[in-house]
Amino acid sequence: MAELSKPLVKKISDLRPLYSGITLTVKVVDAKMVAPKGRQARISECLVGDETGMIVFVARNDQVGLMKEGSTLILRNAKIEMYRGSMRLVVDRWGHIEATEPAGFVVKEDSNLSLIEFEMVNVVE
Repeated sequence: MAELSKPLVKKISDLRPLYSGITLTVKVVDAKMVAPKGRQARISECLVGDETGMIVFVARNDQVGLMKEGSTLILRNAKIEMYRGSMRLVVDRWGHIEATEPAGFVVKEDSNLSLIEFEMVNVVE
């Protein structure tokens, strides 16, 4: 587990469940507001990607304003959270999102990691 605690500079295709400390440069492909019942927080589910694939990014509150279609962002100290068996990329209060110059890559739109379902298996030794 030691490898998961140091910052990982990764590509989307390298992401796995429960990774944390990830630094990625991504383009926003799509962003839509979601309104969970009984919550005051602003939440947007965004499709972000790089030249290796795409994943759903969950933006909260102040992060929502940065999630404009076509923007290039650097996600620092991001992590993978699981939601109904699917991976979601998030940046919590210990992470940081910054807008940067437009990236030169084209997003690989035929590889969405959030469409892969994972199942938790308990191993008894």
